[in-house]
Amino acid sequence: MAANENPQDERTEPAGHPAGREFRMADLAEKAGITVRTLRFYRERKLIPPPRREGRIAWYNEHHLARLRTIGALLERGHTLGGIAELLSAFDTGRDVGELLGLENPLVPHWSEETPVRLTPEELADHFSEDITAENLSTSLDIGYLAVDGDEFVHISRRLLDASTELVHQGIPLAAVLEAGRQVRAHADALADVFTGLIRTHLLSDVLSRIAACEDVRPQEVDRIGETIEKLRPLSKGVVEAELSMAMDRRVRAELAQWRREEDGEGK
Repeated sequence: MAANENPQDERTEPAGHPAGREFRMADLAEKAGITVRTLRFYRERKLIPPPRREGRIAWYNEHHLARLRTIGALLERGHTLGGIAELLSAFDTGRDVGELLGLENPLVPHWSEETPVRLTPEELADHFSEDITAENLSTSLDIGYLAVDGDEFVHISRRLLDASTELVHQGIPLAAVLEAGRQVRAHADALADVFTGLIRTHLLSDVLSRIAACEDVRPQEVDRIGETIEKLRPLSKGVVEAELSMAMDRRVRAELAQWRREEDGEGK
């Protein structure tokens, strides 16, 4: 073993570095439950980021430990090292959680009532098993279902996560579920355009035009925007749910009628 990789006590606040535990290579390997040789192999394959160098000493931190535990968990779930490398690459280039959740200060409260869900990479693999591929992960990040926060994912919606998981468990490939999600997102954006057009044109045109022109707007008028949108939230949801349920009734009946016609035709 090289001189700069001899076991040493971990330290919590290295000089000139933000607070947090750091480890020598042997200590990190021991905590991760692997050999130093395996750790070197992972580093050479770029499965973990480079350590911080302090002279000839290489220091690893909690991020490296979390990454090694993720690799071990994914290997136990049947993923290959090549597949894990692709997954981690997609993970490292994922959207920031602030961008996903829109954490900037909005003029009005968020319309959505969805609850985000934090997931480790191995927990995500538990939801979707072998369907967790680099391509599906990249698609989820691109659509905006997932974002990356440190060593974890954040799924934008508990309801969407549960629905996607159930659809996959029922036998629909995750790639098909994600493509359906992309199409639903496009239709949802179109519906949102309809409702915001109604609000903008018939309820808020005057105050919004003055805001756009940088004219003075009284605080009461800004409050009225929020109150109006809040009142319209359940109305828009009710309209969409009613129309979707009736559309599903029409489509299911049509599909069943077509199936019966085909069955009758084959029976003759």
